[in-house]
Amino acid sequence: MDILTLVGLLAGTMIVILAMVADTSAMTFVNLPGLAIVLGGTFAVTLIKFRMASVVSSFKLAMKATFTDHLARPVELIRETATLGRIVRKEGLLGLENHETEDEFLQKAINLCVDGHPPETVEDALLQESEQTAERYDMAERVFRGIGESAPAIGMLGTLVGLVQMLKTLDDPSTIGPAMAIALLTTLYGSFIAQLIALPLAEKLQLKAEDDARNQMLIITSIKSIMRGENPRVMTEILSSYVTPEQRTKLDEQQEA
Repeated sequence: MDILTLVGLLAGTMIVILAMVADTSAMTFVNLPGLAIVLGGTFAVTLIKFRMASVVSSFKLAMKATFTDHLARPVELIRETATLGRIVRKEGLLGLENHETEDEFLQKAINLCVDGHPPETVEDALLQESEQTAERYDMAERVFRGIGESAPAIGMLGTLVGLVQMLKTLDDPSTIGPAMAIALLTTLYGSFIAQLIALPLAEKLQLKAEDDARNQMLIITSIKSIMRGENPRVMTEILSSYVTPEQRTKLDEQQEA
């Protein structure tokens, strides 16, 4: 569970809600027609921009990627691939047949090696898989950025609708204040959806995509080294470029131990 994403969303929402109810009732900020305009309009614009299948898959990927911390750390992958390298040097590629890992991409790489495919085929298959994963992340990020762009604009349209309705009742000054408040609520709803939900999730998807791509390239590099029968120590030294200097120092200490 990526607790920081959940904490950030809840904290941001609670801060806004507490500011709303500080001096007035929460019902003051509830306007169902305005909310319907923003939600319905944003959803309609999103469907115009993207295919329905892309929208659904993007929401599924966002829930999986942003609220779960499923990616292995580079240091953990380097340790595991070094272990794989030692197994291959002792038992050959078939020695990996019973090795299981939690990383799906690494497991696919192991299966390809065990099946006896040539190194070029294994590398091409893994690169293709990495490219497809990157495209899925890119589509999900575009969907949420599109929502972040559309929601404030639809909120402004709702405000204009409310202002037009308000101008029709100018002969009754007592209705101007409440009508103006209702008109502005649609802008509030649009900004809330964009700034506290859609755009932060788009940024988190971009971050997860970068982490995933780095891990996959690390795995591809390690599998190429394993299939060439390189020394695990040399392989670890090559893969250390994927981690920070502090993590690299820990790897060196573990190798010496």
